Amino acid sequence: MERIRIRGGRPLCGVVRVHGGKNAALPILTATAAIRGRFILHNCPAIRDVEITCEILQAQGVTAVRKGGSLTVDSTGLRPGPIDPRLAGRLRSSVLFLGADLAAFGEAVIPLPGGCVLGARPLDLHRAGLEALGVETACDSRGLIARGRPRSGTVILRYPSVGATENLLLAALGAEGPVRILGAALEPEIDDLCAFLAACGAELRGVGTSCLTLTPQPMHGAEHRILPDRMEAATYLCAAACTGGNLTLTDLIPAQLAPVTQALRAAGCTLDEAADRLTISGPARQAIPPLRTGPYPGFPTDAQAPLTAALCRAKGSTVLEETVFEDRFRHVPALLAMGARIEGGGRLIRIQGVPRLHGADLEATDLRGGAAMLCAALGAEGETLIRRAGLLDRGYQDLVPLLQRLGAALEPE
Repeated sequence: MERIRIRGGRPLCGVVRVHGGKNAALPILTATAAIRGRFILHNCPAIRDVEITCEILQAQGVTAVRKGGSLTVDSTGLRPGPIDPRLAGRLRSSVLFLGADLAAFGEAVIPLPGGCVLGARPLDLHRAGLEALGVETACDSRGLIARGRPRSGTVILRYPSVGATENLLLAALGAEGPVRILGAALEPEIDDLCAFLAACGAELRGVGTSCLTLTPQPMHGAEHRILPDRMEAATYLCAAACTGGNLTLTDLIPAQLAPVTQALRAAGCTLDEAADRLTISGPARQAIPPLRTGPYPGFPTDAQAPLTAALCRAKGSTVLEETVFEDRFRHVPALLAMGARIEGGGRLIRIQGVPRLHGADLEATDLRGGAAMLCAALGAEGETLIRRAGLLDRGYQDLVPLLQRLGAALEPE
């Protein structure tokens, strides 16, 4: 899908079953490169980032076969293998093979990861954490290099980095003894990785807290269900807020979306929650108090772009501050081209609501920025063309047919 053409102005109405989480599935898939066994991963999303991860695994003797929403992974033939720089360059989570390969082989050579360009995303926390466990690390023309079996010890993260926490957990599978992580990230996806590793035999303490301890044990295959994608859910909630629709989202965990639903309620949307579903009625009618992104349980940076789109037509002025990535407002020029009034840049913007948005010729900048453009286009007057729409395939399963079932007028080109 290279382009999407959208004719806006139609409310989204219906039911959406939320797919498995992209940011949960990728580290769990990578973990199979550190454990020999057979795994069945239910609710694993059929998205491009999962496909790329499977391609990387194949070079290490791991097979992955999909049947419906489940992925069967067999790593009994696990062997050292090079990671294709072209694949690593398209996937930020490829850096997690640093910890997985260390655990499996005592050495890792990982081409520098890619993914969305959102400003500097240094890997110093990953390297410093591994070095605290006695691992030698370096960076040269081949990428990131790590050598040595991790020893038992304590790592203190100065920032609750999701990626660094995941890499240290994977490396700890091959450690000489218990590894304790202080300042660990609290995101639900970390808990899901811990649940998977525990099912495979690892001993974990402190799950759900910022002090995690993993004690290596003999590992084996397991069956696991990937948790729902809270960022996919947030995007559809914001799309409903943009179009004035009425959507019910099922198969999700509402508590994990609390920062997003609080913001949408403040914007005038009506939200009803049940045990595993959310219903939203839009549109977003009013500005909200200043909001800043932050690590969980703060407002998620991945939901900031769709929320920006939802607030473009809300009466009043809203200030958004981005604290996670330095260049996460790359979608703003596209919204301006659609008639939005947004001032500022860098890490801080002010959105002044306008009565309406109009169609425009746009180009997606990144996964969530492209989602913001799509949300805005669904609620805009006239026709919008989004180029580089293939970026959306990285994180949204069945996006076009799902939106069509909800009443949107859009076609891939």
